[in-house]
Amino acid sequence: MRDRSETEEALLRCAALCNRAEFKSGQEELSILKRECSGDASEIALLKFAELTVGKIMEYRLKNTKIAEIPFNSTNKYQISIHKTADGHDSLLLVMKGAPEKILDACSTMLLDGKEVKLDNQHRADFNAAYLDLGGRGERVLGFADFRLNPKKFTKDYQFDTEKVNFPIEGLRFVGLMSMIDPPRAAVPSAVATCRTAGIKVVMVTGDHPITAKSIAKSVGIISEDSITVEDIAASRGCPVDKVNYHEANAAVIHGSDLRTMTPEHFYELINHYQEIVFARTSPQQKLMIVEGFQKQGQIVAVTGDGVNDSPEHLC
Repeated sequence: MRDRSETEEALLRCAALCNRAEFKSGQEELSILKRECSGDASEIALLKFAELTVGKIMEYRLKNTKIAEIPFNSTNKYQISIHKTADGHDSLLLVMKGAPEKILDACSTMLLDGKEVKLDNQHRADFNAAYLDLGGRGERVLGFADFRLNPKKFTKDYQFDTEKVNFPIEGLRFVGLMSMIDPPRAAVPSAVATCRTAGIKVVMVTGDHPITAKSIAKSVGIISEDSITVEDIAASRGCPVDKVNYHEANAAVIHGSDLRTMTPEHFYELINHYQEIVFARTSPQQKLMIVEGFQKQGQIVAVTGDGVNDSPEHLC
């Protein structure tokens, strides 16, 4: 097996430890990819990748004891866990994963070629280029960071409060990105086409990054190949998006952050103007708001989805 760089080791450590997915017992004779797991689909993918790459991840976790955790939630869009590590360090290790833009914003340094360096504008530009490239392929991208806590303050007996957060969650060290493919079911494009033929307006609502969401929407026909968004127009003209009249576009990708500041009147105007709409980086509360918004316009709305954010308890 090839030697791994310090950067790769740190990235794999984050993927293995900041992860709640587990292999179900009694499957040791099965290949790793065929083993059943409990947990979120993205975390299962990370678990199996780490198992294939490093091996014995469940034992590795036992050696690197988790002592505190902030589980992922769709509002923060990140997850944090703190561990007592078995590598000889006297300091506790904080590991973090989540939406790449959230992770990068929490970091002031990055691990580059095995050395910790200050995050500068060029590094951020490189990050954005990589993120957009991966997301543009329809891949789901996660960012990872870590941080060694000051052992004088954060002792082995320190009482971590994950509600009031009495430990650092900024000034962390960015260690990298991982991407995975979550392909739509094979029947989705034909289902979308059938709905369109029946006069049903199909809208995509997702927690994914807008670039990823747009790519997937195009692959299944929610956004037609010849449709253009304001972002497409702005890119072709080399101007800011806010300089483009939205009436010039016939499809829209709307970010959850824009929904938070949007007036009801503007929202109604958008959903009535566009026939092809994707809502990206949305929270469960915003998904409910979107459904109610269409209903207030006299639309009959049906919702389908298989993610935890689409469950009734999150939409009520």
